[in-house]
Amino acid sequence: MTATAADQSLQQDVPSAQAVPEVDFDTAPDRYRHWKLEVNGEVAKVTLAVDENGGLVPGYDLKMNSYDLGVDIELYDAVQRLRFEHPEVKAVVMTSALERMFCAGANIRMLGQSSHAWKVNFCKFTNETRNGIEDATEHSGQTWIAALNGTAAGGGYELALACDQIVLIDDGSSTVSLPEVPLLGVLPGTGGLTRVVDKRHVRKDRADLFATKSEGYRGATAVDWGLIDGTVPRASFEQEIARRAEEAAAGSRRAGEQGVTLTPLDRTQTESQIEYPHVKARLDREARRVEITVHAPGTPPPADAAEVLAQGVDYWPMAVTRELDDLILRLRTNETELGTWVLRTSGDVDQVLAYDQQLRDLADDWFVNEVVHYYKRTMKRLDVTSRSMIAVIEPGSCFAGLLLELALAADRQYMLEGVYEDVDPDADPAAIVLTESNNGPFPMGNGLTRLESRFWGHDEGLERARGLFGERLDARAADGAGLVTLALDDIDFEEELRIVLEERASLSPDALTGMEANHRFVGPETLETKIFGRLTAWQNWIFYRPNASGPDGALRRYGSGQRGHYDMTRV
Repeated sequence: MTATAADQSLQQDVPSAQAVPEVDFDTAPDRYRHWKLEVNGEVAKVTLAVDENGGLVPGYDLKMNSYDLGVDIELYDAVQRLRFEHPEVKAVVMTSALERMFCAGANIRMLGQSSHAWKVNFCKFTNETRNGIEDATEHSGQTWIAALNGTAAGGGYELALACDQIVLIDDGSSTVSLPEVPLLGVLPGTGGLTRVVDKRHVRKDRADLFATKSEGYRGATAVDWGLIDGTVPRASFEQEIARRAEEAAAGSRRAGEQGVTLTPLDRTQTESQIEYPHVKARLDREARRVEITVHAPGTPPPADAAEVLAQGVDYWPMAVTRELDDLILRLRTNETELGTWVLRTSGDVDQVLAYDQQLRDLADDWFVNEVVHYYKRTMKRLDVTSRSMIAVIEPGSCFAGLLLELALAADRQYMLEGVYEDVDPDADPAAIVLTESNNGPFPMGNGLTRLESRFWGHDEGLERARGLFGERLDARAADGAGLVTLALDDIDFEEELRIVLEERASLSPDALTGMEANHRFVGPETLETKIFGRLTAWQNWIFYRPNASGPDGALRRYGSGQRGHYDMTRV
């Protein structure tokens, strides 16, 4: 995010929070208002051309390519379509339709009028989208190149930082900058501070200068410090970008001829339910929780890679991932008071295991590779969601392989020992199954598997769990292996679960968010954990502080001609 000349109409009387409509994450290139997507053989171009009057909610103009959540929803869609619909694309150029302005960052008037929760969710989603761009470069062979044909300020520069290469036009005026600290009293909200030092390896004293110099840097200094990769005069700018894109495409390992069209999701939504073919969510507003059930496939996996591709979005791992992704975003953005998510699965364990094995057997296929990384990213989205997650494992569950990741991502796991004697005494007891899918393909943001995170500091327990791959573990075995929180018989199970869920709903949401975020990410720090943990935590606090968001704070006063009034006490 950044301060821009686009927001100089911001006044002190802007409300601190404005009601917003329910956010819809469905879009497609023919419906984009802010981006233009072009594909020309191995190179694609995404051009930012923000509709000034196209804000997601009333109250601000998106001038100078400043953006809001609606702009980023379209970018996320473009990233996904390039990965799935265009296997021929090996390089992506991101540029702007405006002269001398690439992107002015997040719209300040929008931030000034938004609730705290809206600001935080906005920053989280934009962070995840930037991570998706980096993931496409690393794992899909689609190198992203930022062609900065004008100034990139704040969130605009953070967009560029997500790309593998950054080239700035040399026109005597265009700069890159992160002016949030000096102008707004907040931090860059989309990982800018972290990427400057941890990704681009800018020396920390220079990074300090950069983050406190509101006008930023251009030309040779920006190249020398590592803020950009090159600066090129206007006359040769397009030629240099084309050269870099062709070079990146030539070095790509990406292979595939026929893409998979991302057709609209089949979703039914009511006041109390969101339902897809494979995922169902029941919203219990009185209890402030959501009961989420993921269903196993109803048919065996297709015979080979060609049939997998023919199924496309209907291929079960792909379909269930799209549904989970959409559900997480909708619940996270639109249902902020439903603080506890109960995770269940239902269906045939053998069918889940068959698809789970196929994902590994066909890992070299471009489409299967994309599905695996999409599921990985969706599970990461779940990890950083500020909701309490409780996995319930009972007869009829199918927590195996990739679906077991849901249980391992939960804050607690409760497993029924035996069956519900009064309901279905002839049912098969619940069992969980670890596979190689729990041993690497779906790492967390800290670089560890969820199994490694669970047994952090307990190497013997980790190795013991790895020795159980493929075995069907009943409640007693799962409990003995340390894979569930509690295993209880049917006399105690439902009552214990009721108490747990009611207790969770009674605790402070703020304290729970901080507690869960600390417990989920044990072990080493990475660029991702720094962004979602350290940087986001501080930003959340700063957003609340009067120095930024109070009546006389810098964020609220920006554009009024008055500087923010600061309480100079260091906290």
